[in-house]
Amino acid sequence: MRILVVEDHSDTRTVLSGLLTRWGYIVSSAETLKQGLALLDSEPPPDVVLSDIALPDGTGYALVSEARRKGKRVLAIALSGYAYPSDVRIAKLTGFDHHLSKPCDCGYLRSILEQRARWDGQSVGKD
Repeated sequence: MRILVVEDHSDTRTVLSGLLTRWGYIVSSAETLKQGLALLDSEPPPDVVLSDIALPDGTGYALVSEARRKGKRVLAIALSGYAYPSDVRIAKLTGFDHHLSKPCDCGYLRSILEQRARWDGQSVGKD
């Protein structure tokens, strides 16, 4: 399963990408909205987008809204320090399927990804 990580904080992006790779996923990463949009259109496209909300040149909301507008069938997961109920609502309204607050509950993230992999009939990542 292919995962696109869009996160402007380099340490968070590196750790998250490393963890996802260790779990057996194919990971690409971006620091900005512009980079994320370009990778969203790559071939083969990502199955999952894991995005921060606040990016240097825009928002994760814009990224996922554009993915939905283009008809992309990605699982969209917001990963953000913005964790008030209103933030979760906005994320869902703009097309995110899940909203995880920072620091991330890695066990919960893994269960979401494994569920998607099973739904797609793909092999689930490794330990």
